[in-house]
Amino acid sequence: MSTLTVEATTLVAKEEISLLKFPKEDILISNEEKKDRQAKLERALKLGNAYHGKVKIMFEDIEGLKAVETTIWGVTDKNILLKRDVLVPVNRIREIKF
Repeated sequence: MSTLTVEATTLVAKEEISLLKFPKEDILISNEEKKDRQAKLERALKLGNAYHGKVKIMFEDIEGLKAVETTIWGVTDKNILLKRDVLVPVNRIREIKF
């Protein structure tokens, strides 16, 4: 039997993200989870560039779980790029919801 832990998520505006502090370590442990995250980021990037479609990005800073609903404009090995040059470290992204 498994248990589900539900954490409180704070919805933030993308303009507030540049003020947040991010730890260096990855929040995902397994390589499978990391590959899944990368595939979802690539899909979200295509959605954003082709259709200006928004996704919900769940990520963690030093204070806890946060979420932002926005369009992903770019993806690198280390960061995702949102509008107005806002960056979110890939290793702090827990989930992308379409």
